[in-house]
Amino acid sequence: MSVRALRALACFALFAAAVAHAQPPASVFLEELTWTELRDEVRSGKTVVIVPVGGTEQNGPHMALGKHNVRVKLLAERIARGLGNAVVAPVVAYVPEGDVSPPTSHMRFAGTISVPNDVFQRLLEAAAKSLRQHGFRDVVFIGDHGGYQKDLRAVALRLDREWKGTPTRAHAIDAYYQTAENQYKEALKVRGFRDAEIGTHAGLADTSLTLAVAPALVRTERLKSGAKPGAAEGTYGDPTRAAADLGQLGVDAIVAQSVAAIRKATDTPR
Repeated sequence: MSVRALRALACFALFAAAVAHAQPPASVFLEELTWTELRDEVRSGKTVVIVPVGGTEQNGPHMALGKHNVRVKLLAERIARGLGNAVVAPVVAYVPEGDVSPPTSHMRFAGTISVPNDVFQRLLEAAAKSLRQHGFRDVVFIGDHGGYQKDLRAVALRLDREWKGTPTRAHAIDAYYQTAENQYKEALKVRGFRDAEIGTHAGLADTSLTLAVAPALVRTERLKSGAKPGAAEGTYGDPTRAAADLGQLGVDAIVAQSVAAIRKATDTPR
């Protein structure tokens, strides 16, 4: 190879390296970035951080215990990409799920993990303060579980009071959970499904939503068996006709409504 060709090849290699170095990280997940990548993302304008809250609980005999955690992470990613200026913090997997002894609510079923409400709230506060320290201006809580929505609101309110007069705000985005509970279920009713089948936990709506984003978490062979799990097995509703295309109705609505609500909240004058 000639000297001229070698020089051209070297120049191309340097150019390619420079371009590669200039490319922003493909991931929106904080835990997949290096600290310098995250610093640069914040400096470039990604000043919204989404704190996704899940929960480790029973979801009937047909759906994995980590449903909320996996689902909220995947939906948070779609929301962050829709916003364009957001990063997703690690999922909070330990949440209030009932008393431990004697067990109440979901704690009556194997695998559920529960923490007291005050511990949960302090955890959220500490995480939010850590994120504020690193330059985020809007800390956004979204929750995939209904039981702690009031806790998210309480924490956001306290932080906002503490941060008054600073550039940082905390937001509890009710639209995420409320869309799943209302708009999504209404869309299922339009398609002929009744409340008893749609259910409130591990029924058709809940199971279909999981099939749309994380089908490996659903034991479809149990659904096809024809057996209908009931309240004694932790299921409130009938999941036997659950399907990914039905769940996609919920995915689309939750992402769209959450993006709109976060944009509105973070555009509020400080």
